[in-house]
Formats: sequence, structure tokens, C-alpha cells
Amino acid sequence: MKKILSLLIALTMIFALAVTAAPAASAAEPKTVKAGFIFLHDENSTYDLNFINAAKEACEKLGVEYLLKTGIPEGQECADAAEELIDEGCNFIFADSFGHEPFLLQVAKDYPDVEFCHATGTQAHTAGVANYHNGFASIYEGRFLGGVAAGLKLNEMIESGAITADQAKVGYIGAFPYAEVKSGYTSFFLGVRSVCPTATMEVTFTNSWYDPTLEKEGATKLINNGCVLISEHADSMGAPTECEANNVPFVFYNGSAADACPNTFIVASRIDWAPYMEHAMTCVANGEAIEADWTGTLATGSVKMTEINDKAAAAGTAEKLQEVEARLASGELKVFDTAAWTVNGEALTEYLADVDDMGDFQPETNVIAEGYFHESEYRSAPYFDIDIDGITNIDA
Repeated sequence: MKKILSLLIALTMIFALAVTAAPAASAAEPKTVKAGFIFLHDENSTYDLNFINAAKEACEKLGVEYLLKTGIPEGQECADAAEELIDEGCNFIFADSFGHEPFLLQVAKDYPDVEFCHATGTQAHTAGVANYHNGFASIYEGRFLGGVAAGLKLNEMIESGAITADQAKVGYIGAFPYAEVKSGYTSFFLGVRSVCPTATMEVTFTNSWYDPTLEKEGATKLINNGCVLISEHADSMGAPTECEANNVPFVFYNGSAADACPNTFIVASRIDWAPYMEHAMTCVANGEAIEADWTGTLATGSVKMTEINDKAAAAGTAEKLQEVEARLASGELKVFDTAAWTVNGEALTEYLADVDDMGDFQPETNVIAEGYFHESEYRSAPYFDIDIDGITNIDA
């Protein structure tokens, strides 16, 4: 019995030594990333230029080889472009326009070893496709800050006697009447109202993401309708140059217009896509999962404001924006606080939104809780589609 016990002890020691001496399993080798980007327009569109700049910045920071495809329509051309990029060796594909989604999603299903990221899309969290992802940012906070700057300008105009308090009417040029655009112009208006309570707003739509002529005509229509300050969710210089020609102050989107419109440009908000692109490509390189939905914030550096043009902005704008931004970043201030807006004269205590985009346009998720509308929290892309009091759609 002692011999058997001694033998067992010896075997145990030999096994332990063998395990200790065995080389540890090597960590997975980092994957080389080659990125392909698909853009709806080219550098002439402020929207696409913002993405193009972010793609170059992120790739150059990470040392990633990249290919860019511009002028890709929201159709089969998107799928073709994605497959061409894959043929060129890209294992990370990014597309920048809402209408690209169904075509990019189909290609993602066909190429499970390639990671696909899409800006402004809605289907990643319901499609169940592991290599397809959506990203966006809380740009409504940037829009709100732009609205605060606009409201301060209106107050300055009232105080100087240029307009009366009841003439504080803002105009807004929207691309399409989608939730993304409604979320943007509503948050802008709430920013205006937070400092200029008599303000109202009129909205017109171009039904195009990029059309300099229609955007210019939209600005002209709003100015002729008595709007004394203009903002927009559109992608060309059509509206800003018209505002400059008519000496009407405006708040821009996706970049500064101070050089072209030095007398009227106040400030602009934009999404900085570089943090998301860096995050997603780093996940690919490390073999880590990318979130189905990712929402950037002020804290992640994804929501940015341009420099304020002191020639057009009201005195004290920089200090006020700094104060409001701090309150937004801390969570003390909520853009869609239901105490700040009404629908048909009443505050909302609940609202069903179409968060789970199944193509049926049926709302299913209550997005009002704790006294505010929880925008871009249940998925990254906006779903605020409420028509609030104080805003008039003049195309309706």
C-alpha cells in the first residue's frame, strides 16, 4: 500500500512539474486592419467632409491603411462599393448615410469575417448580425448649445431695438422630416427658448441631404417670412451665403463658415466621428466585439462646437456656452426635459417611440422617464419625432 501511495505521489509531482514547465498559450496576434469608407457625397458636402476628415484622422493615428469611396448613392451602388473594398482587402467597412443601411447590412450577412459599421442606422440591435454595428452621438446636446448661442443673439437684437420680443422668430432648413432632423431642430429650439423665452421657429424642408440651390431658396423663403436668425440641418453653403448676403445671423452644422460668412456666422456644432472610428478599428485589431449600438457624447469628444465668431455672436456667448456644456456633461441639464416643452399645451409623461426598427413604423418603447425624453439611449440613432409647441412646419 505504501509503495502504491509513493508511486501516486511521484506521478503527481511529475505531472505538476510538466504543467509548470509547459509554455503558456500565446496571446492572439493582433489583426492588421485595412479600412474602407463609403461616403454619400464628396468634400463639397459639409456632412461628408466631416466624415472624411475623421476617417483620415483616425486611420493615420492608428497607422491603418485605408481606402475612400465618395459619391456613393443610397442604393445597390453601396453594396457594390462595399464588395469592391473587400476585394481590395478591407476587413473594416464604414458607411456614412442613413440610406446606405439596407445595402450594407446585406453585404455584412454575406461576409461574416468583415466588420461593418454604419453611421445613423437603426437596425443593428434588431438584425442579429454579429458583424454589423450602428454608431451615432448625442449631437442634440451640440444643437442645444447652438440654440443657446442663437437665443443670446436674439436677446441682443431685442435689447438693441433691432427687433421686438415678439419678432424673435427663428428659421430652420431641414433635409427630410425624419426623426434625426426633428431631434436636431427641436433640441436647437429648446436651446434658443432656454435664454429667449419669446422665440418661435419655422421649419422648411428641402427633401435632399445636399442641394445648394434648394437650401439657398429655403433660407430666402424663411427670411422673407420674417425669420431673423437661421439654422439648418443640410449640407451645403447655400443657406449660409444667402444669410450673409441678407445680413441675417445663422448657426451652422458640421463646420465653420466664418471665412465665407464673417458677418453672420455665429457658431456650429458637429459630430466628431474619429473617436468612434478609432474605437471600432481598435476592436477589430484586438479581436474584440464592437457594440451593436454606440453613442458618443461630450465626454467621449464626439460632440464638438466650432470656435465662436465674436464678430457675429452676442457678448458673453463663450462664457454661457461653457456653463451650459458643463451642466450637460454632468447630467444636471437634460436637453429634452419635459418641463421645458409641451404638445398641444400639455407636458408629456410618456411616449412610445419606434426604437426597434422592424420596417413596420410601429412605436413600441416608452422613452420618457424621470422627467425627460431619453434620446439615443435605447439605440444610437435618434428617435425623437414629436412636433412640439412653438415650432411650425411651413411646408405642411
